[in-house]
Amino acid sequence: MKRPPPEEAVRWLTHARDEFLDADALRERGRFYLALFHFQQAAEKALKAYLLAATQSVEVLRSHAIADLLANASALDPEFRAVSLAKRLDQYYIPTRYPNGLPGGVPSRFYDDPAEAAEAARLAREVLDLVERKVGAPENH
Repeated sequence: MKRPPPEEAVRWLTHARDEFLDADALRERGRFYLALFHFQQAAEKALKAYLLAATQSVEVLRSHAIADLLANASALDPEFRAVSLAKRLDQYYIPTRYPNGLPGGVPSRFYDDPAEAAEAARLAREVLDLVERKVGAPENH
């Protein structure tokens, strides 16, 4: 099994933080379907950063499910149980991107609730904050 270089976790966390900021800008512009997907991505990548740092294994990169990544992180550090509701972000992985992932609807028209986007932002932010405390916040580039 290949071991990632130590800086790989920081690369993933840096990208997660940038993706969160982009998602929040999309949320502010009312582009909720895109924001929801990118909040999911930010949380996913942050969890992968933690798991890369904690396990030194690239195997953690295989899953795209926040629920699975949270289960793995919680097994290593029980503090991740505090952000377990972030698994709800998994519902935005497919249907926000593809019309056939949302039967009878068009994602860009279906996801129109600012409160839903604000909740997704909150959940993703909690994951990012926790991972930054565990891994260390990446320096601004």
